[in-house]
Amino acid sequence: MKVSLKRMRTIFKKPPLYLITDTRIAGLSHIQITRRAIDAGIRTIQLREKNLPKKEIYNAAIRIRDITVKHSIVFIVNDYVDIAFAVNADGVHLGQEDMPLEEARKIMGKGKLIGVSTHSLDQAIKAQDAGADYVGFGPMFQTKTKDAGQPQGITALSQIRKLIDIPIVAIGGITWENVNKVLHAGADAAAVASGILTGDIKANVEKFMQGIS
Repeated sequence: MKVSLKRMRTIFKKPPLYLITDTRIAGLSHIQITRRAIDAGIRTIQLREKNLPKKEIYNAAIRIRDITVKHSIVFIVNDYVDIAFAVNADGVHLGQEDMPLEEARKIMGKGKLIGVSTHSLDQAIKAQDAGADYVGFGPMFQTKTKDAGQPQGITALSQIRKLIDIPIVAIGGITWENVNKVLHAGADAAAVASGILTGDIKANVEKFMQGIS
C-alpha cells in the first residue's frame, strides 16, 4: 500500500522545501541543523550521511525522530532502510544503487513514504511503476554538494511532469533565485542542501520563502 497521492501533495505544500542535512556544509551536527531548520519553517527533512558509522547515523536518526514528531515534521532517512524502519521515520529515500523499492516496501510497511532518486525520464517512469510515492529528479543545475552528473535542466523536468503522476522533488543546485523555475516547471517541492545550510539557516529559508510564488 502506497501513501495516497492526496497526502503526498499536502506534504510538499507546507512549504515546498525539502531540506537535506549535510554537516560538512553547515558546520553543525544533524541535530543542530534539524532544530534550526524547524525554527526557520522547514517542514520536511531528510537525514543524509555518507561518512559516519551506521551506529552513529542511527543515534542521530533517533534523536531527529523525537524532535520531528514533537513538531509534526516529515522525517525521511536517506539510503538506510533498516535505520528508517528502526526509528519509525516517515519514509526512506533510495538511490539507484540502493535496495530495490519493492524490498524496501516490505520492510517499511504500509503508509510509509518511499522516494527514489532519478536522473532520466526512463528512471522516473520505472520508479512510479515500481510503486514509489515520489521521485527526486536532478541535478537540475550545476551543484558542488556531490558528484551528481550533468545538469538535467528545466526542459527535462517539464517532460517528466507530463508523463508521471506522482510528486516530483527537484534537486541539485537549487537556490532562492532559481527555485521558482523548478516549481513552475512542475516540481512539487525543491530539495535543498547548500542553498539553505551555507551561512544563516533562518535567513536563507526566509529568502526561499520570499522567492516562492
